[in-house]
Formats: sequence, C-alpha cells, structure tokens
Amino acid sequence: MIKHWNIKPSPDAMDMLNLSKALGNINPVFAKLLLQRGIKTPEEARSFFHPNLLNMHNPFLMTGMEAAVARVNKAIDSGEKLLIYGDYDVDGTTAVALVYSYLKPHVGEGNIDYYVPDRYNEGYGISYKGIDYAAANGVTLVIALDCGIKAVEKVAYAKSQGIDFIICDHHTPGEVLPDAVACLDPKREDCTYPDKNLSGCGVGFKLMQAFGRNNDYKEDDLLRYLDILAVSIASDIVPMIGENRILAYHGLKKINENPSIGLQSIIEVSSLEDKEITISDIVFKIGPRINAAGRMKSGIEAVRLLTSNDKTEADQISKSIDVSNEERKDLDRSITQEALDMIESSEEMKHRKSTVLFNPEWHKGVVGIVASRLTETYYRPTIILTESNGFATGSARSVDGFDLYKAIDSCSDLLENFGGHMYAAGLTMKRENVDEFIRRFEENVAENILPEQMVPQIEVDSELILSDIDQSFYNTLIQFEPFGPGNTKPVFVTNNVFDYGTSKLVGKDKDADIDKSRKHLKLEVTDPHSRGTMQGVAFSMGHMIDHLKSGKPFNLCYTIEMNEFRGYRNIQLMVKDIHTDNAPSAL
Repeated sequence: MIKHWNIKPSPDAMDMLNLSKALGNINPVFAKLLLQRGIKTPEEARSFFHPNLLNMHNPFLMTGMEAAVARVNKAIDSGEKLLIYGDYDVDGTTAVALVYSYLKPHVGEGNIDYYVPDRYNEGYGISYKGIDYAAANGVTLVIALDCGIKAVEKVAYAKSQGIDFIICDHHTPGEVLPDAVACLDPKREDCTYPDKNLSGCGVGFKLMQAFGRNNDYKEDDLLRYLDILAVSIASDIVPMIGENRILAYHGLKKINENPSIGLQSIIEVSSLEDKEITISDIVFKIGPRINAAGRMKSGIEAVRLLTSNDKTEADQISKSIDVSNEERKDLDRSITQEALDMIESSEEMKHRKSTVLFNPEWHKGVVGIVASRLTETYYRPTIILTESNGFATGSARSVDGFDLYKAIDSCSDLLENFGGHMYAAGLTMKRENVDEFIRRFEENVAENILPEQMVPQIEVDSELILSDIDQSFYNTLIQFEPFGPGNTKPVFVTNNVFDYGTSKLVGKDKDADIDKSRKHLKLEVTDPHSRGTMQGVAFSMGHMIDHLKSGKPFNLCYTIEMNEFRGYRNIQLMVKDIHTDNAPSAL
C-alpha cells in the first residue's frame, strides 16, 4: 500500500533563525520542530523541555469538582462505605489503583473497596451487577472512573438503592447527563477546565488532587502515583500536550527511578529492567500486559498488581498476566487471519469503504486489537463484532480524520448502547440488527469519507541530510520526549539515498519461502552529502531489497532512535517507508 508523505509547511525562516539563536544556536531543524508545535519563544521552549508540576491546572476549575470533594468528605466523616469502580482496560484499572491507593489511608478500616466489571458477563462501564454488589455490601458512594458519563439509567437505578455516584470520565457525554452528585468530564460542553485531553485516570487524579488540597494534605503523597498515571496516559493514546505532557514526563521519571512494586514486576516480565523506559515501551510492552488481565481473565487482577505492596505477590500476578498476554497474542493472530480471509474471499467486502465483520465465536477480549490490525491493512473504518450474552458486541477503529463516533451515532436506533470518541468506540446491538447496521454504517461512511482519508498519510516534520544525525543531534532530539499524539516522534525524510552495499534481509523468516513484504530489512545507507553511513531497520519491507541492491537512489522516511544491543549503542533509523524513483516522492 502506497503511503503519502505530507511534509509539514516550514515556518518563517527568520522566526526559525531567531529561535535557534535564542536557544544557543541549536540546529535550525529543532527550531522548526518547536515552531511546528506552536512553541514560539525561548520561554515557551524552556517550559516545553522542562515540564513543571507547578504548571498543573487548578482541579477546582473542573465543573462539579466542589460538589464531588464535598461528597467524598461527607462520606469519610460519616463512616460511609466507598466503592472505587473502574473499567477493565488499562485506563480504568490504573485509575482504580490510583484512587483506591490514595484514598485508603484517609478512609476508615473496611470502608473502601474496588470493583472492576467482567468484560464478558457485564460489559463495558457501569453495570447493574456492580450496583447490586455495592448495595449488598452497604456501599453508599461509588466513584466511577473511565466510564459512566452516559450511564443515565444505571445511575438512576443506583440512586433508588440509596447509592450516590461521582463520575470521573473523559468520553463524549450524551445529551443528558446522569443524575450523579458530580459528573467530572472535561468534554462536557459546560466544563470550564482548560485541558480537555485528560485520560480517565487523569480525571481521577484531578479529583484526588482537589480532595487533597481541600484537606491540606501533602501533594507529594499523591504524586507518588504518577508512575501509574503515566501508564494510563501512554496506553490510552491521549494527546501528549498540556497537562498530560507534564504528568507523563514526571511519571516516566518515577517509572525509571522508583516504580511501584507492581510496575517493577511488570517491567521485569517485559524484559525492560535494564533500559530507560519510554512512552513507546509502555504502549507496546507494559500496557498490553496490564490490558491482558481484563481481556483474558479479570481486570481485578491488574488492580491487585498495581496496588500490591508485596514483591512476591506482585511477581506471581505479573507472571500470570504475562501468560494471559501470550494467550492474547495467539488469539489476536488467529482471529486476525480469519478476518482477513473473510474479506479476501468476498469481492464485495474488498471494495467497501468500511469493514464490519461479525463472528459469534471470536474472543471478545481481542476484537479491539483485531479492528486495529484490519484498519492498518485496508485503511478504512473498521468494526469487529462477536457475541456476548446474546448480543452482538465489539469494537470500532477509525482512520485519520474520519469521525467514527458520528458514523456510529447515525445508526444509534439499531444499538443497545455505544460509547467512545472520534477514533475508537465500543458498541452493542441485537444480533438481528447486525445486517442492517452493516448496510447503514457502510452507507454513512461511503457518503462522508474523503478519498484522501482512505490513503495512509505520513506526516513528515522536516527533510534532513544524513550527516546531520550525530550524537549531539540525538541528545537534543530526545528532549522532545515524551512523545504521543500532539507531540509525535519527529519524522524525517532524506532524498536520494543509496545502499552502501551491505543492506540485507534479516529476521527468522529471512530465508523462508514467503512473500518478501513480510520480511525485514537491515539497511546501511549513505547520501551525496555524507562521508559516512547510517544504519536502519525497515520492518515488513523486504520486497524493497532488489531496488536497494540495484544501486539506484531512493527516498527514505524515518524516525531516529538509539539501538542498544549487548552493551553496544548506536543511532539508527526506524524506517517508516521507502519511495523509489517509480513511486511518489515527498509531497
């Protein structure tokens, strides 16, 4: 699949020069990166490079915060029982672990508990079973995390049972809010909180911050949980700007310097204990393991891990979660292949503008991952459905620029419930509605998606020559971390690159009789401006080996990272795409 390279507009040359000089004559490329991110002055640049916890927003700016804090105080003063309730994914379980751990010392013995719904018996969000559990255990206040903003009927049911709710969510609200004590959600239209991009755990953190300040508690007691919050921010793929950048920056420091016992155990089973952990490590190694608990068994196991103070216990849970993650990967591979086969066997499916597949036998815990895989393969809005409790239920993923939530909402009369945002959603419907939903969803997508939204786009920050890339360049580049949406890892292009003569196929399948597009490349390249060479890795681009060996020039699109292997470190290019002279060059 050909990808389009969109080189971002270059800022004014004088602005770049002035900012470069003001920052000690740094490479103008870095001034360009800063200006592209809206950072225009030396003061803003210094604030960006050195995120300060003092720049966090006042939590009481969030609509409903005063009422929420007052209700928590009342519950504690009256000896009420509290239940910390959260979704079963990484964001939900980290939120439960953070709020439960912070509140526990302030609540009377035996007056606080946590609850994570079962993915298979209860589904996403607040459940009637969870409310019944709260009622049976004398709970009178539930703090719901990463869910609940659309649970109007369920919160009403809880109220009839004498149970109050405080909702901490970050998903898009419906037209009517639940009748809770407070609905804390920056995405509420009437919410005055300056940062709309918090994770669900982030909203829970702000509630705890407000509670602590109201009671004059030391904020350091809350900041000790920033490592857990950083896992939420990274794993939930929320924008890495504003407050999220501050919290993730300091959370990463704690992960690398003094992680909680539970996270230390996950770090060890992820084979990360001897390296500097990055946001990417959380996204691809730590987060999926924590997620695997809720996907394969129960999210409660993840909360137990993240709240554990016993290394032996934490190690046992981590090993169990790691086994679950391996099971998850096996299911992911097999179901993805089944889904690909379904599409490839149907000419009609191959030419649709959307993908909606339903198989009642598929494992509910991996449908979201499979939806992501198929979105990457065919680059169109994708929904993967399976059966749970007699309903068709599943996950949806979108492509860049297309509002998936709006498209699903257009079919809402066919749904039992749905929730999410522009790029990802969950939904449930009666089985008999699946065919009509597929027809109408495809109709909506076909009418609204733009042709360019169905072609993968690579946003390129700047062109480089290979000789620019040295240790000094890399040392400045990593100061742009942590990376994430809104502050993505810089992508560069170098044109007219040549193979040095040593590029080759690598990996366990390098000699296998399979499609070369499934093989990987180890590159050693040079350009006309460079005396030396630069190494790189290109995954699933083995089909380019013949062009490289032909001696003809090509254009390279890549990010830059430090490769560490057996104590040896070298800068290398992580190749995102290769354009030959027969393919489109940078646009």
